[in-house]
Amino acid sequence: MPDPQVILSARLAEAMAALDPAAVGTDPQVRRSQHADYQVNAAFGLAKVLRAKPAEVAERLLAAADLDDLCAEVDVAPQGFVNLHLAPAWVSDQVLALVGDDRLGVRPSTGSGAVVVDYSAPNVAKEMHVGHLRSTVIGDALARLASFLERPVVRQNHLGDWGTPFGMLVEHLLDVGDEGAAELSVGDLNAFYQQARAKFDGDEAFADRARARVVALQAGDDESLAHWRRLVAESQQYFGRIYELLDVTLTDDDYAGESSYNDELASVVDELAAKGLLVDDDGARCVFPDGFVGREGEPQPVIVRKRDGGYGYAATDLAAIRHRLTDLDATLLLYVVGAPQNQHLEMVFAVARMAGWLAPPAEAVHVAFGSILGEDGKMFRTRAGGSIKLADLLVEAERRAAVVVADKSPHLSADEQAGVAHAVGIGAVKYADLSVDRVKDYRFDWDRMLALQGNTAPYLQYAHARIRSILRKADDGGIDRTPPAALVLDEPVEWQLALALLAFDGAVHEAFDGYEPHKLCTHLFDLASTYTTFYETCPVLSSDGDVRATRLVLCELTARVLERGLGLLGIEAPDRI
Repeated sequence: MPDPQVILSARLAEAMAALDPAAVGTDPQVRRSQHADYQVNAAFGLAKVLRAKPAEVAERLLAAADLDDLCAEVDVAPQGFVNLHLAPAWVSDQVLALVGDDRLGVRPSTGSGAVVVDYSAPNVAKEMHVGHLRSTVIGDALARLASFLERPVVRQNHLGDWGTPFGMLVEHLLDVGDEGAAELSVGDLNAFYQQARAKFDGDEAFADRARARVVALQAGDDESLAHWRRLVAESQQYFGRIYELLDVTLTDDDYAGESSYNDELASVVDELAAKGLLVDDDGARCVFPDGFVGREGEPQPVIVRKRDGGYGYAATDLAAIRHRLTDLDATLLLYVVGAPQNQHLEMVFAVARMAGWLAPPAEAVHVAFGSILGEDGKMFRTRAGGSIKLADLLVEAERRAAVVVADKSPHLSADEQAGVAHAVGIGAVKYADLSVDRVKDYRFDWDRMLALQGNTAPYLQYAHARIRSILRKADDGGIDRTPPAALVLDEPVEWQLALALLAFDGAVHEAFDGYEPHKLCTHLFDLASTYTTFYETCPVLSSDGDVRATRLVLCELTARVLERGLGLLGIEAPDRI
């Protein structure tokens, strides 16, 4: 059941089209207002077309719109603004309908076809660092949102598991033997990689062996492949522990590394050649998509096959996009990748369109994101200037959260405190990332993200736990929680809370349709803030009759929306804090 803003927008859009057929698809600009429940600004744009005063157009718009069942009162301001006041009976019916609705009023998506979400994508034999955080949590939130909206979802973890470095790594693995490689099993991947790199840079004989190993590996040598598979397996076990700690939904079945497309690269070249798209450029086989030029205005190529006969990242990405569109039948590809990769991805998308793989209704979207900064406004790094390991960051989050939980919740057992500390610490890190417009950089601030006030996960989690406490007291006291026949929404904050609950549907769709999880975060924060005012001004358990029944319904639904909304972001909502 859509929220009032969605319903009003749809009906007013129909009325606009009736007044001006050219207005089909135009946003009627229905917004929340301090002067009414909603304000409509559509008359101003129509007035120019219809050559009439905005107030006159507004009156004609209302006459054409079917709003009688939704609105108790409508009025037109002299300037042409339309003010809409919802009917209490309609609002009551809509809120009560949420009580028995597991989806809390959220409509399924009208989109069809599978959604592929490409996210996280760490490199084999390297530990994940803080730079992997944004792709992982944003991508996972979008995958969760798509699933909830009943779109088929295919998660793709595009591991960096192929290429020149693996000759070096396999050769080092052979040198150290089983005993020396034991460090891989405990997750010390960085040390293993650094040792291999140091030998490659400082030992010419080792470097020669590493180069020969690359050739053997790419030729399918059984021994080389066996050792390579060990590196991949050990890395995947490590990645799995990080994903479990971070509470994301990626599994072993979602790994789709660069190596998985190796056998398809030659056929990509053949198909592009057959379609007349390849150009020989100094021995390299390239595609030159329109509109991409360098600093001097020269056309920029997508190098599909290098002059030495090898393949680079572009070839792998082209094989991947072809596979996703033709074999997985996807209609929406989301690449949750940092902003610096924008031109590369746009060029790959352009080649895919030239080849006929990417054609309507299918679309590919670069879900770009900014950087994580330290408190000094510079790239977030260790004091020594190195990359911060993601595992260390998450352990530190739980440690800091445990201090907060021990102080605020001494009534919980040690096991309960540990569970809550995990939910609060990991939730704080994820929410701090997701609550920011993804295209912007943000500063990593432990104190702010773990605060119990403000737009933070702990604030939302605490609001949820406080509501659950009220509901437990009601149940323990034998209070009947049967919803009333009609809600009593006499207090202004009760009315505002009811409207906030109905707006959950629109917030979920807006967050997914624009690939902007922060829109859902904003809604949840506004809901929790409204509930806090309600909690402070409207006694629940000490009231009685339909007033108490109404307030218990509002409490129950607020708790459910907070829990479901946080869950869509990949964040737990403990019942006790």
